[in-house]
Amino acid sequence: MSGSGQFHIAEINVARLVAPIDDPRVAEFVAQLDAVNAEADASDGFVWRLKSETGGASTYVHAFEDPQLLINISVWTSIEGLHQFVYRARGHAAVFRDRRNWFEPIPTPLAMWWIPVNHRPTIDEAKDRLRRLRELGPTPDAFTFKSRFPAPSTS
Repeated sequence: MSGSGQFHIAEINVARLVAPIDDPRVAEFVAQLDAVNAEADASDGFVWRLKSETGGASTYVHAFEDPQLLINISVWTSIEGLHQFVYRARGHAAVFRDRRNWFEPIPTPLAMWWIPVNHRPTIDEAKDRLRRLRELGPTPDAFTFKSRFPAPSTS
């Protein structure tokens, strides 16, 4: 589902590391962060992503009390562009495939929602969308790849 030209797709995904970020058990994941983020930045449909205060990976943004719970927020021109990156981009697909090596399984790790083209979601907004999806299931306010909703009507 593409955006209408007036809307982009925002997404939040969260993951809990099996160990602190400086632990050797997650070093292979950490070593891939810059390459995967560069791959996202260069992907068709990519618009924006949350970065740390120093401009690095959002892995270093502490959005939760639990320091092992990581957050990623990004904006794309379409669900197709985001889907292509998540499942087909070489570096990200490899990390995604091997995620059980570094992350504990958690329910509802991803939520998507439509935003106006020039909007950049805040951490609180994104966390709220994930909460809505967990509590209400897929709705036009928060949904998943499997249960998609079209961009809002502009009429």
